Amino acid sequence: MAKLVRGAVESGELAISSEAVREALQEWERRRTRQREEEQELRRLWDDSLDSGPGRFADIDAIKAEARRRRDAQQRSPDR
Repeated sequence: MAKLVRGAVESGELAISSEAVREALQEWERRRTRQREEEQELRRLWDDSLDSGPGRFADIDAIKAEARRRRDAQQRSPDR
C-alpha cells in the first residue's frame, strides 16, 4: 500500500501522501453512509410488508403453482 501511495505522489496524482489517507477515509465514510441508507430502506420495506397483512399464498409451492398457471395461460394466449 505504501508503494501505491508513493507512486501516486511521484506521478502527481496526489500532492502529498496524507491525501491518500484523506481520500480513503472519505470513500470509507461514503460507503458507510450508503450502507446505512440501504439498511434503513430495507427496514422500511420490511415494516411496510408486515403492515400490509398476510400474503396471498400459503407457501413457496403455492407461489410456484401460481407462476406456472400464469406462464401456461400466457403461452396459450392468442396475442403471442
